[in-house]
Amino acid sequence: MPPSPEMLTCSFTLPAGPTSPRVARVATRAVLQGHGPADMTDAAVQAVGELAACACRFTTGDEVYVSQRYREGALRVVFYDGHRRHEHPRLVAACDARRRAALRVLGCVVRACEGEWGFGEAREPGGGTRMWAVVPRDGARRYLLG
Repeated sequence: MPPSPEMLTCSFTLPAGPTSPRVARVATRAVLQGHGPADMTDAAVQAVGELAACACRFTTGDEVYVSQRYREGALRVVFYDGHRRHEHPRLVAACDARRRAALRVLGCVVRACEGEWGFGEAREPGGGTRMWAVVPRDGARRYLLG
């Protein structure tokens, strides 16, 4: 069975270093071109780069985890980093504001594609933060045409 967008499922771990956003972008470009939805590459690669940079900046660990899946006409990207939620409400608010500021470009890209994005506490064992973006293919095509 040849690759198709509906079969696109890719997960990998990256070191939390300065070159990881580039590696994430290159990997995303290759995965999209290999599975067929190359027409959404520009928007998806931009979103992945922004999420990767933020994850690497905020993590307290040595690595970040990436999951990409194409479902229902959209690429769903999730990054997990090791930065646990603070317990004090003021620290939570300050940290969330810093993360939102770091994801400002992501927000612009995802809104232009009529998608969704967000972040919150990871529910997986080990905790940390889960950041995500949903980039619809139709919106990404329009983003490409600019």
